[in-house]
Amino acid sequence: MIDLRDEFPVLKQRIHGERLAYLDSAASTQKPHAVIQAMDDCLRNDYSNIHRGVHLLSQRLTARYEAVRDKVASLLNARSSQEIVFTKGTTDGLNLLASSLGQLLLEPGDKVLVSAMEHHANIVPWQMACERFGAELVVLPMNERGELLTEDFTALLDGVKIFSIVHVSNVLGTINDIAPLIAQAKAAGVVSIVDGAQAVAHLPVDVQALGCDAYVFSAHKLYGPTGVGALYATKDLLDAMPPYQGGGDMILSVSFEKTQYAPPPHKFEAGTPPIVEVIGMGAAIDWLTQQDVTRLASHEEALCAQAEAALDALPGVHIIGRAAHKAAVTSFVLDEVHPHDAGTVFDQMGVAVRVGHHCAEPVMQFFGIPATIRASFAAYNDERDVVQLIEAVKATQALFA
Repeated sequence: MIDLRDEFPVLKQRIHGERLAYLDSAASTQKPHAVIQAMDDCLRNDYSNIHRGVHLLSQRLTARYEAVRDKVASLLNARSSQEIVFTKGTTDGLNLLASSLGQLLLEPGDKVLVSAMEHHANIVPWQMACERFGAELVVLPMNERGELLTEDFTALLDGVKIFSIVHVSNVLGTINDIAPLIAQAKAAGVVSIVDGAQAVAHLPVDVQALGCDAYVFSAHKLYGPTGVGALYATKDLLDAMPPYQGGGDMILSVSFEKTQYAPPPHKFEAGTPPIVEVIGMGAAIDWLTQQDVTRLASHEEALCAQAEAALDALPGVHIIGRAAHKAAVTSFVLDEVHPHDAGTVFDQMGVAVRVGHHCAEPVMQFFGIPATIRASFAAYNDERDVVQLIEAVKATQALFA
C-alpha cells in the first residue's frame, strides 16, 4: 500500500479528539507540503504583478507563472502550452465555453448534448446558453448501475452542435468511456468538451488520444489551491472563439474606436490572474507527476472496493452507483437515517465525508433520493480510513435504531 499521509500537514490533527479520516476529496483534496511551500515562497520572495512589469520581481514571477502553462500542457498531453487557458476552475471553464462557443456555434433550433450524470456546472451554463441562443438541451440517459446508455448515441447527435460530457462522475464514481463517444461526435461535426474535474488527479489524461476539442479541470481537486484551474482547447477552436470577458491581459491595444484582442490563450484571461494560486497549481502538478499515477489509482480503487465490500455486508446500507468501471468514490444511503444526520455523527468520530445532493440534483432525482453519503478517496488515504468509515456507519445505525 502507498503511505503519503505524512506529506499532508492537515492530516496530523485530531478532530473531536479522533484521528482524522478525510474522505471528502471529491469536493476538495488536501494540500501536500510542496504546494504550501511553493505558494509561501512566491509570497515571501517573488511576489509582484506579472506580464507588464519591467522590474526583476515581475519578470521572475512572470517566468514562474508561464512555466505552469507548460506543466498543464504536459499533464494533459496538449500539443502546445498556447492551448492552455488559466481559469478560476472547472465551473469557470465551462461557463467560458458555454458563453464563447454558444456565441460562435449556436443558433435557434440547435441542440447541446449532456449526460444524465452531470453535476450542475455542466448543466446550468449550457441551459443559460440555450436560453440565450434559442437552442435545446438534450440528455444522454443512464441506467440504474450509473452507466451511460450509448446504444442510440449516434441518433441522439442529430441537430447537436456541442457535446459536453463528464469524464468521472462526482456522485457515482463512474469512469465514462468517452473516447468512442467523442469519435462519433467528431464524425458528426459536433464539438466535444470534457469535464475532467474528478479525473485529472486519479487517471492519466491524454487530450490528443481522447480527441476532445476542450477539457477543463480545477486545481483544488488536484492537490492544489482553490480559485484556479485550466481549460485546454485546440488552437483552432481558441482562435475562432470570441473573448469571454474584457480588460487586463486579454487586450493587445485599445482606443475608443476599436479594441484589438491578444492572441490565445491570453485572449481569455481578463484582469489580474490568481498568480499565487497558479504557482500552487504548478507545484501540485509537479507533486502528482512525481508519483506513479496509475499505482495511485489502483491504491485508491482498492480502498474504495474494500469500503464497498464492508458496506455491502451491513444491513440497511445501499450503495448508489454500481458501474463496472469506477473511480474511488462511493455514495450510499442508510435506512431510516438522513444523510445529514449521518454526516454529523461521522464528524464526531473524525470521519469527514460529504452529504447532500453533491451539486447533482438530476442524479438524485433519477435514483429517487434526496441525498447520499459520499466517501471519496485520494492518495493520502489508507486502510485505517476505511475502518473508521465503517465504524462510523455502525455507530450511526446503532444511534438511530
